[in-house]
Amino acid sequence: MSINVLDPYKIGKMELKNRIVRSATWDGSADQSGVVTDASVAIYREVGRGGVGLIITGYAFVSASGRAKHGQYGIHTDAMIAGMRRLVEVAHEGGARIALQVAHAGAGADYQVCKDGVSPAVSEIAGLNRRHREMTGEEIESVIDDFRAAAVRAREAGFDAVEFHGAHGYLFGQFLSPIFNRRADRWGGSLGNRSRFHLAVVGKARQAVGEDFPMMMKFGVQDEKPHGLTLEEGLETARQLVAAGLDAIEVSAGVGNAMQVMREGEAERPYLRERAAAVKRAVSAPVICVGGIRSLGMAQSIVDSGDADLIAMCRPFIREPGLVARWLREETSPARCISCQKCFGAAQRGKTLACQQEVDANRRVG
Repeated sequence: MSINVLDPYKIGKMELKNRIVRSATWDGSADQSGVVTDASVAIYREVGRGGVGLIITGYAFVSASGRAKHGQYGIHTDAMIAGMRRLVEVAHEGGARIALQVAHAGAGADYQVCKDGVSPAVSEIAGLNRRHREMTGEEIESVIDDFRAAAVRAREAGFDAVEFHGAHGYLFGQFLSPIFNRRADRWGGSLGNRSRFHLAVVGKARQAVGEDFPMMMKFGVQDEKPHGLTLEEGLETARQLVAAGLDAIEVSAGVGNAMQVMREGEAERPYLRERAAAVKRAVSAPVICVGGIRSLGMAQSIVDSGDADLIAMCRPFIREPGLVARWLREETSPARCISCQKCFGAAQRGKTLACQQEVDANRRVG
């Protein structure tokens, strides 16, 4: 039977109007305490109207010690729920489903460094260019509970799903990677010990939110540095995560993140497709392929081949929030994004995320 990437799809009991996902995108729009702002709402209103099936929010920190960047959303207290409901409302008004991505940066908690704080790390790592200390067993259990509480808040805010950020070298990846995890207790050493944190979070969150609330993970299935997590270890962990209660896996990169994203002028290159296909062969849950996808034809090819069930993009929706709506109108030219990376450069400088190509063009017209 022919599969159309623009036809409806289900993750658990969450019904999507198509298989296209706006991957989690940090936009720098939250206030200093992590609360959603009017600028945040405007971003999600526009993406929600743009035809995408599922929006995954920019990562929200589950505890103050795990905050990664300025302008990052928070879901660490009940006070965050009201603002998060605003994102849900505008996404639903546009016909999209929306999942909250939740995260802890661990040793990558740059915000803490800026505050002269000490970041909580899985292990002490010589040469790591930031102040950090090894977490105690009690602190690990506390962070597990922070993720459980964040999943509950996501459900209470009306989100359709929650996604745990287990990629790009944040805390989940630090536990799983031998590069960062040098512990000699029950949280380190063997793959079973290194994956204990992942399975504890998924298990406790599943108990708290019930069987009907979809849970996903953006999963770094393989590290990008020597002596790190191997693909075989990542695939075994993916199998265990699905058995523990995950409803879908978005396949991404692990510690090191040395994999080259598409650059300006480069031909379309879905650089995580092979890894997504490996995960798809290993698990029964839906698999999301992200990274370097710019055309409807490529998206359709990935689904047709069975390499993944859904297609996620990030930068194309920064320039063109209505991309999927355009494709649905049979205006099927590729995304206008040229992979210049200037959008994130602007956000790093404290501005709300925006496509600088569009900003520059509008300035010239004005």
